[in-house]
Amino acid sequence: MAAAHFTLNTGARVPSVGLGTYKAAPGVVTDVVGAAVKAGYRHIDCAPLYKNEKEIGVALKKVLDDGVVRREDIFITSKIWCSDLAPEDVPSAIDSTLEDLQLDYIHWPFQVKKGTEISPENFVQPDIPKTWQAMEQLYDSGKARAIGVSNFSSNKLGDLLGVARVPPAVDQVECHLGWQQAKLRAFCRSNGVHLSAYAPLGRMKDVASNPVVSSIAESLGKTPAQIALRWGLQQGQSVLPKSANESRLKENIDLFDWSIPEELCAKLSEIKQAKQIKGDSFVHPQSVYKTYEELFDGEI
Repeated sequence: MAAAHFTLNTGARVPSVGLGTYKAAPGVVTDVVGAAVKAGYRHIDCAPLYKNEKEIGVALKKVLDDGVVRREDIFITSKIWCSDLAPEDVPSAIDSTLEDLQLDYIHWPFQVKKGTEISPENFVQPDIPKTWQAMEQLYDSGKARAIGVSNFSSNKLGDLLGVARVPPAVDQVECHLGWQQAKLRAFCRSNGVHLSAYAPLGRMKDVASNPVVSSIAESLGKTPAQIALRWGLQQGQSVLPKSANESRLKENIDLFDWSIPEELCAKLSEIKQAKQIKGDSFVHPQSVYKTYEELFDGEI
């Protein structure tokens, strides 16, 4: 059986299924988070970029005040955006997000001028080691129970591990049946870094129509989405599906009293691979990354 939690290299325990909130509309997200917590979710994945953290905070306060869950049982992941990666900006970026922060991530290995949007005239050479030192200070202060990165390739993660005093606990990346990240998963496993999967369903219409997935789902009496999520858990990674539909919220967390047999998992590994989230905004002749190969170090 898959674990309900994974233990990070800091000793913190992260729930294996979290709620993704990217593009969750501010007028909707408060109800969605409340319904998710009542359905059993104990990990909420956020970011200032998503422009809904204030509403998420309202929802969390309500479920805490109502006694639905205790604060120590909820893990909040937030992220530092590209415009706040200068070491001197890291503390204020954290202080402006959820007050009771438990996890924190650098978002992309890319930087723009503070207070600006992503466009060529605002590109800045990132100094990831210096940014990481500022994040280590957050960990030392107790403001974050773990610090991690997002969208780091094996090479970029290896470079950071080579200079980090506090090693990253997590690399949050795109990972699903259509982009299984075998090399990165193996690298993370061998270096004690937990892989957390955003977009774990990939393109849902592709998952649902895939004959291998649909056949396995039918044989186990589960939905294609459950097969995709359960596969992730069995690889040892946490998954962050998103939905505003209450029945799907419940379906997406109903993953713990069954498993995919090993021989069927082997069939899932044969699915054709194609990355879907390529970071188009970060690849440009004026960028530090001129090509997708440079951004992802050939892992694409």
